[in-house]
Amino acid sequence: MIDRSTIVQEVGQAFRDNGLAAAITALVGGCLAIAATVTRKAFTNEAMLQRLDREVTAERERIDKQRAEDRQADAARLARIETDIRAMRDVMFEAFQRGRTD
Repeated sequence: MIDRSTIVQEVGQAFRDNGLAAAITALVGGCLAIAATVTRKAFTNEAMLQRLDREVTAERERIDKQRAEDRQADAARLARIETDIRAMRDVMFEAFQRGRTD
């Protein structure tokens, strides 16, 4: 079983074993260790947020590019449909005109 002690227990043990100077040293060392841990976590979280921001930006660009391609494909399809409608209208008009003259 791993024995985990708190900073207060460490300071108390140092005071009992070696006196006031050791207790103060243990207290300062413990505070520095906590500060280092908090700082490391803060930088790690900041790095993760920056990476996430880069990934979201890249995904947005990919989606915008895909949407632009989809719009182009839709515009081309719509142009073909309109051309077909015009051609059918012209064919029907021609057939109607021929039918009236016969």
